[in-house]
This record gives sequence, structure tokens and C-alpha cells, in this order.
Amino acid sequence: MEGLIVVIAFAAFVVITIAKGVRIVPQGQEWVVERLGRYQRTIMPGLSILIPYLDAVAYKVVTKDLILDVQQQEVITRDNAVILTNALAFIKVTDPVKAVYGVTDFQEAIRNLVMTTLRSIVGEMELDEALSSRDKIKARLRESIADEAIDWGIGIKSVEIQDIKPSESMQKAMEMQAAAERERKAMVTRAEGDKQSAILEAEARLEAAKRDANAQVALAASSAEAIRRVKDAVGDDTTPVMYILGEKYINALDKLAHSPNSKIVMLPGDLQEAVARAVGAMRKP
Repeated sequence: MEGLIVVIAFAAFVVITIAKGVRIVPQGQEWVVERLGRYQRTIMPGLSILIPYLDAVAYKVVTKDLILDVQQQEVITRDNAVILTNALAFIKVTDPVKAVYGVTDFQEAIRNLVMTTLRSIVGEMELDEALSSRDKIKARLRESIADEAIDWGIGIKSVEIQDIKPSESMQKAMEMQAAAERERKAMVTRAEGDKQSAILEAEARLEAAKRDANAQVALAASSAEAIRRVKDAVGDDTTPVMYILGEKYINALDKLAHSPNSKIVMLPGDLQEAVARAVGAMRKP
């Protein structure tokens, strides 16, 4: 029984030793091997032999492209506007040794580097420029972090601005500003319309006054011409003139008598004698 236990223990020791000494690295990974706590070598994908109990796989580094989601953050622009922005960073480990020994956590380091650099770039812009310059921000962001990432054995494939927008309070302020601007434009348009209307009305009144004045002048000229012609036709004999005046006087009284608004018509008692005296007076030299 004791011999069986020894055989089983020895077999287990052999299996464990082989398992520690023979390693198969999958494609897309590189393993960092340490010997007694010190970096020894980096093993590539495939079959590798290690010295059992002396060599140990300290880090398994993925060499495929990694996608890092950079969390959303508030950024203050140069004109003191608050915007929300986040990004995606596509990276690749080019040097596993620098990636594991150059920084504690290279993924978290890249995230923080992207966030701080993004704040710095957007902080130099005004709100309108920041909202309309995604490509410019992306290019500057990748260029700024590339040198830092090389020291950590990381290659920056691309950095994409996932979202950039004003904060909720800023959106409300922008909506209020846009509404105020639309109202201002509407008031300017109405004021301009009222101004043009007043100008047209004034021009119309001026033209009407000019035409009335011209009509009065023409009427006065016509009346003067008519009086002159009557005077030339009558000459020194005033009888026709008095006849016409008397006829007009009688017609006026007739219209007054037939007016629907007239209740009482006052006539001189000596109408005929008055007309006769007027006519007789005109006959005197």
C-alpha cells in the first residue's frame, strides 16, 4: 500500500513537472516569463519549453487590437461652456515587456491619458468650434498620445470621438438663446415692415397732398378763367349776372324745401320784391 502511494505521488510529480515545463501559447498572445522573479524572456505563440519550478509565466499579454472605452466626462471650453464627450481608443501591444513593466496597468493608463489630453484639446476651443471639429480633435488627440504610448510599448491604431455634445444645462441655455435670437429676428422683421409701411403711407399722403394741391390750383385757375370769361362776356351790363344769382337763389330755396331733414323753411315775405329790388338796383347806372 505504501509503495502504491509512492508511485502515485511520483506520477503526479512528473505530470506537474511536465505541465510546468511544456507550455502552448495561443495565437494572439505573448507570454512574459520570469525566472526566480526576474524577467527571463518572452515566448511567442506555439510550443515552448520552460524550466519547471524556476521559470514562471508572469504575464499573458494579448497582442490583438484592443478597444478601450473612454468614459464620458465634462469638459469646459475656452468660452466657459460645459460639454460632454467620450471616446474609443484602438490600441495594440507592440512590446509586451514595456507594457507590463513600464506601467502598472497599460489599459487604464491609456484611458486616463486620452481623457486628460481630450480635456486639454477641447479646453483650447470655443463651444461652436469644439462641436464642429471632431476630425480635428481626433487627429490632435492621436498625435498627442502616440509618443507617450510608445514608451509603454503600445501602438495607437486610432482614436474616435464617440460623442461630443453640450451638457443638459448648456442645451437648455442654447435653446433659450436660439429662441431669443429667433424672437429678436422676428421683432426686427416686424419693425422693418412697420418702418416700410410708415414710409409708404407717408409717401402716399405726400403724393395725395401734392395731387390735391395741384387739383386746387387747377380748380382755382379754372374758376379764375371762368370768371374772367364771364366778365368779358357781360362787360358793363350786370343784369345777366343778377339774373343768374336770383335763379340760383330760388333753386337753393327749392332744394331746402324738398330736403327730408327740413321741417320748417323760412322764406322772406317780400321775396319777389327783394329779387325785383335787387334786379332793379343792378339796372341803375
